[in-house]
Amino acid sequence: MQTTPDKADGSTVNVATYLRTMARVQPYKRAVVSPAGRDRHGRVAYSHLTFRQLDIESDCLAQGLDNVGVSRGVRTILMVKPSLDFFALVFALFKVGAVPVVVDPGMGIGRMLNCLSESRAQALIGIPPAHVLRTLAPKYFKTVTTFITVGSRWFWGGLTLDRVRQRHWEPYPMADTRPDEIAAILFTTGSTGPAKGVFYTHGVFDAQVRNIKAQFNITPSEIDLPTFPLFALFDPALGMTAIIPDMDPTQPARVNPEKIIEAIGDHGVTNMFASPALLNRVGRYGKENGIKLPTVKRVISAGAPAAPANIEQFSAMLTDGALIHTGYGATEAMPVSSFGSDEILSETRKLSEKGFGMCVGRPISGIDVRIIRISDGPIAQWTDDLRVSDGETGEIAVRGDQVTRGYFERPRDDALAKIQDGDRFWHRMGDLGWLDKKGRIWFCGRKSHRVVTESATLFTIPCEAIFNNHPRVFRSALVGIGTQGKQRPVMCIELEPGDKGSGKKALKQELLELAQTSPITQSIETILFHRSFPVDIRHNSKIFREKLTIWAEKKAKSV
Repeated sequence: MQTTPDKADGSTVNVATYLRTMARVQPYKRAVVSPAGRDRHGRVAYSHLTFRQLDIESDCLAQGLDNVGVSRGVRTILMVKPSLDFFALVFALFKVGAVPVVVDPGMGIGRMLNCLSESRAQALIGIPPAHVLRTLAPKYFKTVTTFITVGSRWFWGGLTLDRVRQRHWEPYPMADTRPDEIAAILFTTGSTGPAKGVFYTHGVFDAQVRNIKAQFNITPSEIDLPTFPLFALFDPALGMTAIIPDMDPTQPARVNPEKIIEAIGDHGVTNMFASPALLNRVGRYGKENGIKLPTVKRVISAGAPAAPANIEQFSAMLTDGALIHTGYGATEAMPVSSFGSDEILSETRKLSEKGFGMCVGRPISGIDVRIIRISDGPIAQWTDDLRVSDGETGEIAVRGDQVTRGYFERPRDDALAKIQDGDRFWHRMGDLGWLDKKGRIWFCGRKSHRVVTESATLFTIPCEAIFNNHPRVFRSALVGIGTQGKQRPVMCIELEPGDKGSGKKALKQELLELAQTSPITQSIETILFHRSFPVDIRHNSKIFREKLTIWAEKKAKSV
């Protein structure tokens, strides 16, 4: 069976060709399935598009968009919820060669508007609330000249998607985009700094599809439950059926476990993407209720390090042979590495709990990984003396076809993140880690979060692991108070859900004694309890340590 994309010539690369190929080789298989409501008995009704239908629908939309000026190279803000329309629109935009601009609405309206303004988009396709926003804050949409409403248009002007869509289907002549041609601008959440627009090319998307398929041995017969919308876009290209979950994608830590389990059972889901926060939420429910998921053979978790205890909890719902794969990467480079729960639970877990860091597996095929000395300034040219000794902690740098080449019009950030190496480049992940003798990457935290005292440098993930061993600790966060080089290490503690916080004086003493059991935490003498850590919106897993630092500085003065 031919499953590689059709190409107009040897130099054309357009990720939408994968959909067209799948529409030919498996036209009647469901491509996207979306919950459409419930009947009077509470049963879910679903709507769907087959691969043939999705290809035809995206052709009709592509022709309509082209007719109204949303054509090759036009930066187009896309503000549409996960739905059948969302999938059709994304592939329509790829087909015309337009550039979708995607911003996570969960980052907050203010930050989102700044990102949209920074993109200098020429078109906006969005649901009614998106158009309400642009009428209330017009200065952030000054460059936008084409407005398209998905749904009912109210008091604002512009077009509706129903009017734009071409009624009569004809195969759309897909844009002959090149590998280095911009395909999309995806904004980071800004969980460790300002949100930045990442410059994605068609070549990067193509490499991601190929490498994800090969790394996880994904076959077209599979059914996926992607609980992160952007990950869902890979499904049609991989030939998998995408089941859109009934959830708020910006709040995975508050997901209704019953709805996730229901979707898995209704469709026989074989693959699932989930952040650590969702894994924990659904895993807790599954453990309490003795739930089993016999069809699931693979769970891919990313967005933040997944604790071994979290992995073990969710694994109890899976059958023998099914694995949870923890991936490592970022918006700028994804995926970088991965490995399975069998190796985590049998081998690396005990080392993580002792403070060695969080093992995130071996680099996937096609990715080069180096550990370089820690530096906060730009590095213009690559030299081999940047590398640290084996086993030493440094900054993780990566190179490969799926590594994005820069940010959208942010030369200063490009200088800080990219290292030129001949006609190629290395991307500095901004993460700290080390490589073991088996070639595995051990993640030790963000570079910007390290705590530098007068006598040592403390890394977040290893230090926090020591405190996370206490049964009452849900999670911990290391922050530094004061000027770097003279910082005072402070460990913030969030107790397990339901823990009322009784006996905190005795608990603090227990935690201080626990700190003395490891040389990496012996200098930590300040423990602060926080009710609920501020976390990123996208995955509800990355801790906003900058906010915690401000809180800790105020709190420490009153203790």
